[in-house]
Amino acid sequence: MTHIGLLGGSFNPAHGGHRGISRFALKALDLDEVWWLVSPGNPLKEGAKDMAPLQARLASARKMARGARIRPTAIEGELGTRYTVNTIKKLVRRYPKHRFIWIMGSDNLAQFHRWKEWRQIARHIVIAVVARPGYEDEALTAPAMAWLRRFVRPASQSRDWTDWRPPALVYLRFRPDPRSATRLRRDNPQWHLAFPPTASRDPVTRRRIP
Repeated sequence: MTHIGLLGGSFNPAHGGHRGISRFALKALDLDEVWWLVSPGNPLKEGAKDMAPLQARLASARKMARGARIRPTAIEGELGTRYTVNTIKKLVRRYPKHRFIWIMGSDNLAQFHRWKEWRQIARHIVIAVVARPGYEDEALTAPAMAWLRRFVRPASQSRDWTDWRPPALVYLRFRPDPRSATRLRRDNPQWHLAFPPTASRDPVTRRRIP
């Protein structure tokens, strides 16, 4: 089995914080790779005026992932999924020789109860939460955590996650990284112009991205 961490998001743009979390997770969870699921459109951010085109966001992710065991992918567009619960179900069926773990920041855990069928997500895949500065209290007291708390595993056993049966959650802490896509967009609203649309192949599926 190949052990894959899944980090989903808009990557608008990708930045060093994404890379730092992923490299930390590679070691802490003993992963072979981390896949960045660059979302065609985040249902919780619909209508956002500052959402750059998918090609630009994917290009920024590929540049940021260079030299690491990280593969940015637009596979959700090919799968035809908009919600994480459906993406996970299809990935598990499509890659039976892969074992997946969902990685998210504590900021996402704080709003996890707003995700479509979030309990089904937890029942299908082990979840690793990486602490982010300023969100820990909100995450640990979030509505979803009231249900998930009984399934929390010790961080000292994080490399044993493949032996866990979902629902299972591990909370990981590492050196805080203050970088955020919101701050980068504020500093450079036209960041995506540095990534003109070009034909490319998806690093995971190897298919041409329309």
